[in-house]
Amino acid sequence: PLQILTYLDGEAKVEETELKPRVGFLYPVLTHNISVFINATREHDSGQYMCTVNVVNDVTSPGKNVGIINLTVLVPPAAPSCHLLGSPAVGSNVTLSCASGKGKPPPVYKWRRTVPDVKVFFPPAQDHAKGTLKLTNLSLDMAGHYVCVAENQAGSAECSIVLEV
Repeated sequence: PLQILTYLDGEAKVEETELKPRVGFLYPVLTHNISVFINATREHDSGQYMCTVNVVNDVTSPGKNVGIINLTVLVPPAAPSCHLLGSPAVGSNVTLSCASGKGKPPPVYKWRRTVPDVKVFFPPAQDHAKGTLKLTNLSLDMAGHYVCVAENQAGSAECSIVLEV
């Protein structure tokens, strides 16, 4: 464990850590609410945080002075990249792939065709976890503009590809 913040003898002290410019007590400590804040959270701020309260000469609550909270900092997906795998000739099979380099939790991928008309795809053609869309036995009417959306609880991002058959 790494100590980041203390209150002792009427004085708050922020320890020399990477969090120093971003952390502090939310309220004056004497209000009995010792909530803390972390500004400008980053993915690596995720982890387990423990609060320990020691009151001088207090023998009534041994072992009950510790609070633990797990913090998970969500990260929106980075802009994904779209790729075409295979040769887009009539009668052939191709796979459209979509991948985002960042995202916590890992993003879910959804493909749709927007032009010439909107078409939504479902499994097994589409793999929401891998970001792939398999198009089999290509025909001329399968050509168009395909959009992939990478999405998680923190946000979304998209990329697109034009399929010419």
